[in-house]
Amino acid sequence: MRTVRKLLFFALFSSNLQAEDLTVYAAASLTEVMQLLSEAWGKAHSTKVRLSFAASSALAKQIEAGAQAGVFLTADARWMEYLDARALLTPNSRIDLLGNTLVLVTPSDNAISLALSEHFDLGALLGDGRLATGDPAHVPVGYYAEAALKSLKVWAIAEPRLVRTDSVRAALVLVERGEVPAGIVYATDAAISTKVRIAGVFPSTSHPPIVYPLARIAANETPVARAFYTYLLSPAARAVFERYGFRQP
Repeated sequence: MRTVRKLLFFALFSSNLQAEDLTVYAAASLTEVMQLLSEAWGKAHSTKVRLSFAASSALAKQIEAGAQAGVFLTADARWMEYLDARALLTPNSRIDLLGNTLVLVTPSDNAISLALSEHFDLGALLGDGRLATGDPAHVPVGYYAEAALKSLKVWAIAEPRLVRTDSVRAALVLVERGEVPAGIVYATDAAISTKVRIAGVFPSTSHPPIVYPLARIAANETPVARAFYTYLLSPAARAVFERYGFRQP
């Protein structure tokens, strides 16, 4: 981690930006990496970066309602398109920044490993328990999970036993606590927890591509927002994202 912090501080470009606050909305799965990036950039530019993490749907609705976010990084392209269709994004600022992988996790004391192919034995894994993931109606990881489970023909088993959480991190916590025998999260979420292990990786062909679009918000366009947005596109930030397990889209 010390190496990462050195990389951030040496690679941050110099700037004469006037100090002002910046609010950044980001998907819950980005919590640790965005905290690190924003802290380093904020110190270098004497700027307080306020981060708000939640399901992408909730964040998009807040932006539509006039929230003061200057930068938005979501785990669901559909909600970026929702804002774009309402002319709420700065023109030409949207870019697909990151990618991720969908995984099935269990508590760390469960050594089971599964090949996630059609009709895999989800019922045996769950036993009398339930399966945690984001609510497919509102939370990106749940949307991807539903698509994958349907593709692999186990949705009929999963649907009545689904614990629909309000974020991917809430699903992760349920598995960490042993309240459910399994959950579906992103690989980057599994990587930051010592209390879960990856039992299987969903084929990328079983669900839509997991892409994190980045954009600036037109109503809150400022030099600070542009500078932080540019930093997130930099090689220094890319190296940190990759260290946390995110990949190029």
